[in-house]
Amino acid sequence: MKIAKPLWLMTSALFLFFALSFSNAFALDINTASSEQLQTLKGVGPKKAAAIVEYRDANGPFSSLESLTAVPGIGQKVIADNVSEIELSKPEGGSDTE
Repeated sequence: MKIAKPLWLMTSALFLFFALSFSNAFALDINTASSEQLQTLKGVGPKKAAAIVEYRDANGPFSSLESLTAVPGIGQKVIADNVSEIELSKPEGGSDTE
């Protein structure tokens, strides 16, 4: 029975490790997401999702999470609430160096 507790702790630690490893595996790419997909984010309804898509179509892909604040209705709170759920693909023709 002395093995049960360490085994449980090790199993729990492994589960936590894998859960955290895959947490970003299904992140939503703001530069390619549809309006419907964007609505799955916290604080983003149909109007904000449409505004993101319209802004992206008119101005090109977002270069940083901060650039999302240029979209009317998208502020720091929306970004902070979703930072672990979103990602940005590199704009085509963009440089790998920053």
